[in-house]
Amino acid sequence: MTGMARPKHIIECGDFVLRRWRGQEDFAPAFRLIEESLTHLRPWEPWVALHSEANTRELLAKFESRWANGDVYNYAIAEDGTLVGMCQTSRGAEPRGRRMGYWLHPAATGRGIATRATAALVAEMFRLPEVEYLEITHDLANTSSAAVPRRLGFTEVRRERATPPTAPSGSGIDVVWRLDRPAPPVDATRVDGD
Repeated sequence: MTGMARPKHIIECGDFVLRRWRGQEDFAPAFRLIEESLTHLRPWEPWVALHSEANTRELLAKFESRWANGDVYNYAIAEDGTLVGMCQTSRGAEPRGRRMGYWLHPAATGRGIATRATAALVAEMFRLPEVEYLEITHDLANTSSAAVPRRLGFTEVRRERATPPTAPSGSGIDVVWRLDRPAPPVDATRVDGD
């Protein structure tokens, strides 16, 4: 995958930053972030049932290798140096698309951080020439997650049966939203026939 365009390692978002995970160096803050968010995440994230120190170490190792091959670009969301959440994009089913995901520590919710972090990641992904569209998928019952794609101009494209494992509080129906790469601006100085 040499020569493939890559996203920035740090994306500034004003009062917080998205930063690439730093492998095992991030173990303690990542583990604490997940640990403090378990009750908040458990209804919607099936992977929480497997939470442990070993799984957190393994997850951070996967972030490194999957970034290197372009499969997943995973960012910590940090506010004043403290981790408050995570967002990522992963390869979609089609080569020109990517899927997005996000979650926050419960103390960071309700302040627009998920929306602004996702907006920054959308802009960064559309900077990569191979990305033509982005998708966000969430359980139909997760109305908080639904607010993010709606605010950012994504369009609901389908509803489908969720693939196991499903979230404990989930409806079993996934809602898929899509945002296509914006068309390049028209050059107003150019006149047909020039």
